[in-house]
Amino acid sequence: MSRTFSDVALEEERRVLSIKPVLAPVHGKYGDHPHQVYDLWPAQGTESPDDAPLVMLLHGGYWRYDRMHLTPFAAHLAQHGFTTVLPGFRRSGGAGGYPATFDDIALAVDTIPAGRPFVLAGHCSGGHLALWAGARGLLPADSPWHTTTGFPAAILGLAPITDLAGTIREDLSSGAGLQLLGGADEAAARLPLVDPLTLLRGRGTTGVPTVVLHGEVDEELPHEQFTDYVAAHTDAELVTLPGTGHYTLIEPGSDAARSVIDVLARMCRPRQS
Repeated sequence: MSRTFSDVALEEERRVLSIKPVLAPVHGKYGDHPHQVYDLWPAQGTESPDDAPLVMLLHGGYWRYDRMHLTPFAAHLAQHGFTTVLPGFRRSGGAGGYPATFDDIALAVDTIPAGRPFVLAGHCSGGHLALWAGARGLLPADSPWHTTTGFPAAILGLAPITDLAGTIREDLSSGAGLQLLGGADEAAARLPLVDPLTLLRGRGTTGVPTVVLHGEVDEELPHEQFTDYVAAHTDAELVTLPGTGHYTLIEPGSDAARSVIDVLARMCRPRQS
C-alpha cells in the first residue's frame, strides 16, 4: 500500500536523521557476534553515574538500519542525568531478522544491566522490540526467549510499532514486517511469538509498567498502532504530544524530547509499595 507524507513530515525526518552521530565514551560487548555490542554514556551532573537511573535504548529503522542515528539522543539523555546504553543487534537484510534479532534483544536485556534496575525504551521498530522484551513472560514456556525474571522496571515505547500483523497488512516501509519474519511463507507461524499485540491479547497485561508516547501528527505509523495496544494492555498509559511528529521525539533539544525526558524521569522513580 503506497503511503504519502507531507512536506513537514519529510523535512522533520531529514532534519533529525541528518544530525551528526555522537561517539560514546564507553563501548562493550554482550555476546560473541560482531553485532552484539553496545555504546554507553554515563550520566552527567552526578558524582556517581553508577547510581544514576539506567535507560536502555533500542533504535528504530524498521529493523534494518544501525543505531548511529540514535546516538545524539542517547548522549542527550546522559546530559540530563540518565546513564544511557544503546545496544547494537543483528538486523533484517543482513545477519538478522527472525530469530537472530530476537536472540540479540533477549541477550542484551538479560546481560547488559547486570542486575541493575533499568527502563527499556525504544523508538519505532525499537519500540516494538522493547514491548516484545517486556512480554517475554507471556511466551510459551518452551520458547528460548521465555523468562520469568530480569524484566525492565518499566518500558517506554516512543511511537512504537506494536502490531506486526498490521505492519504487514499496511505494507509499512516496503515489506519491513515480512522481511523481519523471513517472508510470507514463514510469517503466520512466527508472528504469534514476536508480536506484542498478539502476545498481549487475552492476557490484559505484561506485568511491566508501560507507557506508549507518540506525536499527535505522526505520519509514519497508523495511530491504531498506539491506541490498539493501550486498549489491550489494561494498565498501560498512552501519552499523546500535541503538534508532534514521529522523529522529533528523538531530536535533542526539541519540546518533544523534553517531554520524553520528563516521562523517563517519572518512570525511573522508585515505585511506592
